[in-house]
Amino acid sequence: MKIAVIGCGRWGSFITWYLDHIGHDVTLYGRKNSAHMQQFLKERKNNLLTLPESVHLTTDLTVVQDAETIIISINSQGLQKLMEELEQKKLHDKKIVLCMKGIEISTGRRLSQIAEDNLDASNHVAVWLGPGHVQEFTKDIPNCMVIDSRHEETKAELIEAFSGPLIRFYYGQDLVGNEIGAAAKNVIGIAAGMLDGFHLSTLKGALMSRGTREVARLIKAMGGNELSAYGLCHLGDYEATVFSEFSHNRRFGELFVQGKHSDDLAEGYYTVKAMMDLEKKYGVELPICRVVYEVLYEERDPSEALEALFTRSLKNEF
Repeated sequence: MKIAVIGCGRWGSFITWYLDHIGHDVTLYGRKNSAHMQQFLKERKNNLLTLPESVHLTTDLTVVQDAETIIISINSQGLQKLMEELEQKKLHDKKIVLCMKGIEISTGRRLSQIAEDNLDASNHVAVWLGPGHVQEFTKDIPNCMVIDSRHEETKAELIEAFSGPLIRFYYGQDLVGNEIGAAAKNVIGIAAGMLDGFHLSTLKGALMSRGTREVARLIKAMGGNELSAYGLCHLGDYEATVFSEFSHNRRFGELFVQGKHSDDLAEGYYTVKAMMDLEKKYGVELPICRVVYEVLYEERDPSEALEALFTRSLKNEF
């Protein structure tokens, strides 16, 4: 399969490496002013992996016109701008695979909705979600992930083409639930990091249990299957997000409550704003997401906020 990958950060570069590794013809695109792309053009490597000579590198976005499949791995809040650029390329009969997790703050749109809003109906959009870190994949540590799409044939073709010894793909059956669950788990990751920062890691079990329940309620209210919150998109990604040393969101939360700054992108920082809009729109209480929002955006004391969260009024568990 001829594939163009847009986005040369840690995940986009890994996807490029992985798909080349299992035999696809892959081109990695990055902007000319991208420090990541300049390093790849100069050395063909970053601090996590080296791209073999079989991988093509380009700063010309017209590469998408010759590709059968276009994979996008960028900051979720920049997707609309990218889709406007791709719209000018007059794409037809392409598979567009979104490999990021988030909700557009300004509109509350899921990422697949943003892509579909800017493409004609001949192009089919899919999402590639689930747990895994580049640092582990490149050491041959396998994991399970999910691909979902409104188009069953596209979903089947992608799973067949992308499966390999490192990644076992499952068929997603709930696009709404998978996208919301994947985005929300980054917010839970920030909350987990806050607990780590206060040496309260023992509370992560309660955080995981209650976080999954509130996300499940939201998914159901949005018309999805609440069981999706217990799948690979959300609960299945907790180990990589709530516990892993490689998790940007967990690390962001930990450093935040310690009064320190994180240089890495933490998508949950943006997603939590969208979650507050969804809470209001669908009338679903999201106590963990609300605490994270109040701490990050309203300067609520994180120690007091977390204590209040875990000493809420007594109620039935289910």
